[in-house]
Amino acid sequence: MELRIFTEPQQGASYDQLLAVARCAEDAGYGAFFRSDHYLKMGAVSGDPGPTDAWTTLAGLARETSRIRLGTLMTAATFRLPGPLAISVAQVDQMSGGRVELGIGAGWFADEHTAYGIPFPSMGERFDRLEEQLAVITGLWETPAGETFDFAGRHYPVTGSPALPKPVQQPRPPILLGGMGPKRTPRLAARYADEFNLPFVSVTDSVAQFDRVRAACADIGRDPAGMRWSNALALCCGRDEAEVRRRAEVIGRDPAELRENGLAGTPAEIVDRIGRYAEAGSERIYLQALDLADLDQVELVAAEVMPQL
Repeated sequence: MELRIFTEPQQGASYDQLLAVARCAEDAGYGAFFRSDHYLKMGAVSGDPGPTDAWTTLAGLARETSRIRLGTLMTAATFRLPGPLAISVAQVDQMSGGRVELGIGAGWFADEHTAYGIPFPSMGERFDRLEEQLAVITGLWETPAGETFDFAGRHYPVTGSPALPKPVQQPRPPILLGGMGPKRTPRLAARYADEFNLPFVSVTDSVAQFDRVRAACADIGRDPAGMRWSNALALCCGRDEAEVRRRAEVIGRDPAELRENGLAGTPAEIVDRIGRYAEAGSERIYLQALDLADLDQVELVAAEVMPQL
């Protein structure tokens, strides 16, 4: 079981805060530092100092870290055209020496689109666009050097692209897809994903959705053993109950609710909870660290949870 740190900067974070968390996670031995890709806060928090762009952030971190992998949960397909996105991710992969992973989804948060003038089509069209984006991005990256790429898409037609730049990782950086959609999500994952991620869902729901994705893999003749399986869960770890409650209060959550829906409690409790997800087939846990000033929690989990996994 691998542990990764997952942040939500739209809730209020500067680049320097994110850099501090990424460096702490790298030094502590986490497998990756991921961030959300959102332009608007959620809930009652202030969101100050305002949003940071995901791929601008990761480009900076690529040069200011050396070992930890970097990625998004999840870049919204509504935010960027697939060609420029493929260029950006490939460039950040080069800047990091091949440490980038692209998590991408259809987009869901309508308010952030209207707040920043981004079109927000219907769900069906968003999935159509996501499917075309996956075809374009993977097609550009996997086109052999010296050849051109064409794609007869409805939303994103491509003609005579030199398919440059190339990422360091070959044939391409890992792609993460996820979510609980019962039909199109498993089908897209089976075709394009290297990792399938489920955010904030129960062990029972994880088993059911992992099984749907495995079935979709079988339908196209793909061995599901080649897929990585992961969950993202809110983190609230303390050395004792008082520390658990203090950390829950800081992020505006109830400890009992977090124990039910996330990873909350002492290190021993969290090890046990992670074990249940491992039994469901999960191989990676993305720890949603909501208090980015609390580096002690990141170090506590690394010291007292990670060695027991």
